[in-house]
Amino acid sequence: MQVFKTLQQIQQNFFSCVATVGKYDGLHVGHQRILDVLLEEANMLGLPSVVVLSEPQPEEFFGGSDAPPRLNHFYDKVEFLTQYGVDAIYCLNFDHDLSQQSAEYFVREFLVNGLRIKSIVIGDDFRFGKNRKGDHVLLQKLAQELHFKITAVAPCCYHDERVSSTLIRANLQAGDCKKVQELLGRNYSISGKIIKGRQLGRQIGVPTANLELLTRALPIAGVFAVSVKLRDMVYQGVANAGFKPTVSNQEIPSLEVHLLNFNEEIYSESIQVQFEMKIRDEKKFTGLEQLQQQIKLDIDQVKKYFNKIDQVIER
Repeated sequence: MQVFKTLQQIQQNFFSCVATVGKYDGLHVGHQRILDVLLEEANMLGLPSVVVLSEPQPEEFFGGSDAPPRLNHFYDKVEFLTQYGVDAIYCLNFDHDLSQQSAEYFVREFLVNGLRIKSIVIGDDFRFGKNRKGDHVLLQKLAQELHFKITAVAPCCYHDERVSSTLIRANLQAGDCKKVQELLGRNYSISGKIIKGRQLGRQIGVPTANLELLTRALPIAGVFAVSVKLRDMVYQGVANAGFKPTVSNQEIPSLEVHLLNFNEEIYSESIQVQFEMKIRDEKKFTGLEQLQQQIKLDIDQVKKYFNKIDQVIER
């Protein structure tokens, strides 16, 4: 996998390509359907496959802190797309100049003269250019004139609902991890490095790993049963995502995880936290003693959850 940030870089490596353009926030089953067509088309034409992502995402550029929390950081997208078999990512800098480009200019100057596409694969709801005026109809018109192929992929639906990042965020907020798993084709996860926190967990006998988050907002909140990937191993644990109201007045959310049957130093190491089941919402307790009692109940509930899963697997 190669990651390009300028057209000069990509032109030095690829004479032409098959591309798709989008936010790909969540990389859900609908996105995966587009990626499958992208890889098939690239293989058929004997060309590299390129996913064009924008950073920041348009909603973040226009909305700032009011933008909906993203599901994946850019680095998570790179890891996923690498494993999926995509050849390259082009990271498009979404700024004022880009936001003012007309849809036709974007196609002519960026897609055709810049990326030198032979084929583009899009979702049927793809919009682009200033004020989102570009659509499938305009692409079809320009494809005939500029001699490239366009493939629009039909939406992916789940129980008559169109699969989307918005739908996934709504179900994460509702704590429906099972439905989110079906929409993503995998558990929702957050990755990051372990950093030192206040070490309050150690004081009450429940040490936690605190993740360094690369975002000021999380799409998920509460206490969860989680699986944690660390050093090519998977551990079971209980995670708290949110603001820790009993012990903190923080305005930025945090994610901390207590690993079951684990007692090693892992500062500066990277982990991936996969959310399996929501245990409860965050709650402000009267003091540390009540919090400690609740954490023990949470751990017991998480152990029961995983024991039940293990029994099903053994059958």
